[in-house]
Amino acid sequence: MSIAGLGPHGERAVPADQIQLTQTDAAQARGRRFSVAVVLHTTTSDWSKQELAGIAAALGLYSAALVEVVDCNFDFELQVAALARLAREKVDAVISIPIGNARVAQAHRALTQSGRRLVLLDNAPTGMLPGTDYASVVSTDNFGLGQSCAAMLSAHIPQGGAAGILGYGIDFFATHEREIAFRKWMGSHRPDVTLVRERFADLDGAGEAALAMVEKTPGLSGIFAVWDVPAMKAVQALAQKNIDIPITTVDLGNEVALDMARHGMIKGVGAQLPYDQGSAAARVTLAALLGLPVPPWVALAGREVTPSDVIEAYQVIWHLPAPRTIIESVRSSFAAQIQDAGE
Repeated sequence: MSIAGLGPHGERAVPADQIQLTQTDAAQARGRRFSVAVVLHTTTSDWSKQELAGIAAALGLYSAALVEVVDCNFDFELQVAALARLAREKVDAVISIPIGNARVAQAHRALTQSGRRLVLLDNAPTGMLPGTDYASVVSTDNFGLGQSCAAMLSAHIPQGGAAGILGYGIDFFATHEREIAFRKWMGSHRPDVTLVRERFADLDGAGEAALAMVEKTPGLSGIFAVWDVPAMKAVQALAQKNIDIPITTVDLGNEVALDMARHGMIKGVGAQLPYDQGSAAARVTLAALLGLPVPPWVALAGREVTPSDVIEAYQVIWHLPAPRTIIESVRSSFAAQIQDAGE
């Protein structure tokens, strides 16, 4: 997939694989032994675990220490407090994924003003500018992911059908980009489809939001959830009501991958590559610490995943073999298809 979207300020992307340190730069980084902290919205998701793995591995290659990882548990007040504390501690740089926009902008800006280098993941808070308030935003092409999810869901929506958008009720650039792209793709390629939307402000409300869409829109033919965790909340809530609706989403988490392998409700995923994104964010951070120029927006293309290639995609995305449960589910589904064809 090519990079379709633009950065938070309309920047064109510099592909992540173009951000590399020369041998001279690498030697300087190793000699200075930088310390870096990471501030995340959550550390419990599959995405976060792989993002951290990529950051830690890349920093380690250049003798930089990952000295702290902060789990904000989707609480902007916890993030503000963590950033204020890190601005007073002996850390050279912070990699942060802002929770929301305006509410956390000043805390991020103050961190930079304290002399720490700041690299952002996915989102630039309101009013913050590259080169002044932060070094760079490193992100997957969220616009492209939204397009992919629309195209994959379209195959399951009949002419004149309706599709639901399970949107995030927090001001967050990455998820908004996915939703905008989904709407634009449908408007251009499937103008016959009626779009409806429900929001969730916290993850526990995602299932209820999905059920509300079904209740308000009889004949709803499909749902796009803006990432995998709320998608699985929707799957669980719908299954409890014996409702089966095709769903596409972003991120190939383990639960989503298993549902796809079992030919469940998840029909397609626009997958980020969080390990690779984390590695790129680490390289950008080191370059910024060395005083090298860094692009304001560094992006990675995503990957479309369907039930037919979930095992192979898992290996590429997670840098690990697919779990046995996924492999066995794919084999069982394939055997059942062969048996049905024989009959």
